[in-house]
Amino acid sequence: MKCMHEKFMRMALEEAGKAEALGEVPIGAVIVKDGEVIARAHNLRETSQNPVTHAEVLAIQEASRYLGSFRLESCILYVTLEPCVMCSGAIIMSRIPHVVYGAPDKKGGTVDSLMRLLDEPKFNHRALVTSGVLGDECGERLTLFFRNLRKKRKKEV
Repeated sequence: MKCMHEKFMRMALEEAGKAEALGEVPIGAVIVKDGEVIARAHNLRETSQNPVTHAEVLAIQEASRYLGSFRLESCILYVTLEPCVMCSGAIIMSRIPHVVYGAPDKKGGTVDSLMRLLDEPKFNHRALVTSGVLGDECGERLTLFFRNLRKKRKKEV
């Protein structure tokens, strides 16, 4: 199972690389059903100037189109960073049963860091969570991105 999770997380990291090439925060997501990738996406907030175009939301939309249903009940979502409140809500609403993420998000993560929305018993759906898959690699990509962004901004001032 660990090897499978790493394989799909590497695909999510490829998506994060696409985001980074656009100047976006390097976060990528992949949705898998029965061992097959049915959706891929990366952050597009800066490009689209749309606050809801997170990798997870875009991947959920693509998977829903592919399956012809908003119910993603037999899918696994792989994402390089712990989902935020909006993305956790989309996961709950789409009924994704398993979320695998790489790096924790101490400032905005709502799977484990700030709260545990995907395990909230008041919701009609909960998701199994596997955290830390290629976590160091996912976290390092984000750390380097923001370090380079700060250096670039200092040079511009």
